[in-house]
Amino acid sequence: MSAVEVEVKFRVADAGVLEEKLRGLGFRCVTPRTFERNVLYDTPDRRLRTQQAILRIRKYGERWVLTHKCLTPDNDPAARHKRRIETETEVADGEALGTVFTQLGYAPAFTYEKWRTEYADAKGHCVIDATPIGVFAELEGPTDWIDTISEKLGVESSQLSTLSYGRLFDLWREKTGSTAANLTFAEIGNRAQPW
Repeated sequence: MSAVEVEVKFRVADAGVLEEKLRGLGFRCVTPRTFERNVLYDTPDRRLRTQQAILRIRKYGERWVLTHKCLTPDNDPAARHKRRIETETEVADGEALGTVFTQLGYAPAFTYEKWRTEYADAKGHCVIDATPIGVFAELEGPTDWIDTISEKLGVESSQLSTLSYGRLFDLWREKTGSTAANLTFAEIGNRAQPW
């Protein structure tokens, strides 16, 4: 099923405090802390990355999900909210699907991992992601809802980001001089704050 995904990210100083605020706003936990591993596939010349598109196989707990994301026809790179067309479906065997992609000329290009906790209210979702480079939250829903919830959470608009985890990882590598190729706990170590 395809839909337009609208989201922003922000860095989280204290995940426990954020969870308390979310519950105070009427959010409920829909998925407790669950390990997630994502593998992005691309052609050898990185055609999808050039098009700002992704082809991803995600293992979230015991579920496998195939996702394709691409820019919307009215994409505005300067927009405050990230908008992407997202087509997603659950699959039975992500490893077998990865083998098919490889046989079709795609190869694993980037892997990223996180521990995700998902909250929701009637209009949108807030996920808290503990990654090897820190804890981030994503607000996904209508733009006015994102603006209202971020304000109620005390997040300044200057703290909101439309960057992907891949781009955040690139910036982290530039800052730290790390030679890690993937955003995984094995390559980077566990820098994520426990909560």
